[in-house]
Amino acid sequence: MDLTDLAPHGVVVARKDAVVAEWYGTGPDFSWGEPHGVVEFGPETLHDVRSVTKSVVALLYGIALERGQAPAPDEPLLRHFPEYPDLAADPRRAARTVEHVLTMTLAFEWDESVPYTSPANSEIAMELAPDRYRFVLDRPITGEPGREWSYCGGASALLGRLIAKGSGMSLPDFARESLFGPLGIDRFEWMAGDDGEPSAASGLRLTPRGLARIGQVILGDGLGVVPSTWLAEALRPRIPMSATMHYGYQWYLTSTGPHRTVAAMGNGGQRLFVLPDLDLAVAVTAGGYDAADQSAVPDAVLAEVLSLPREPGRTGRS
Repeated sequence: MDLTDLAPHGVVVARKDAVVAEWYGTGPDFSWGEPHGVVEFGPETLHDVRSVTKSVVALLYGIALERGQAPAPDEPLLRHFPEYPDLAADPRRAARTVEHVLTMTLAFEWDESVPYTSPANSEIAMELAPDRYRFVLDRPITGEPGREWSYCGGASALLGRLIAKGSGMSLPDFARESLFGPLGIDRFEWMAGDDGEPSAASGLRLTPRGLARIGQVILGDGLGVVPSTWLAEALRPRIPMSATMHYGYQWYLTSTGPHRTVAAMGNGGQRLFVLPDLDLAVAVTAGGYDAADQSAVPDAVLAEVLSLPREPGRTGRS
């Protein structure tokens, strides 16, 4: 598998029970905009996965829910943020539920269409706010919740906070104990803001193998780590995004040709594609941060992988 011309940073292809191919390149990289210089990537190299973090947080939420450490989707959201009684007194805000957070249908004013280097970007404004959770919950209301999908990193921040509140653990510690440890993912980092709060929207750093291992969770019906009942709920199409894509609980649901495809997506071309009927997970890390076309490299990688023989041989660096 030679992906030199496509220039991803790393690619790992896995079946449910094994890694079957991997490729690593060389190129400049960044952590939340801080340059690392030119990096020679390999199996142990951590990489920003950016908004793929959101999909991982959804898995963590399911674990917390099964443990009784997170509220059910139909529960009122502000009931679990009693520190903001003034917000809960607004009946329109009180109508928001955890389900609206999971599906990004809060109908709050939120815009991440501008570069992530700008405070006009709502996620960056949240990072700069004195209280990130109040910032999200106090956004101007734009309509009725549950009707339309609108990309909102603030929703993922709220999920991370609910997990931390219910478990009594930081989000990274909960992830280590409940998900990464049982899966054998021993290398990860979780970036935090200046306020010390881990970013549930975009702060996770994984190796490509670690990212592929998350894909194996989907292929393996939770692998006894994530509740299978939660996976079924999280990966059910809940709100249309376009004619060809739906959103579940922080996961993208679409198709690749005739094949059902579950995807996690992050800025720069970070992707996890899971095609259950092919028993296939493809993890891609790349360096196209804030590029105009975020999908070109990962989509081309997926097409290349699908063109390989059914059982490709493992390869290393090109």
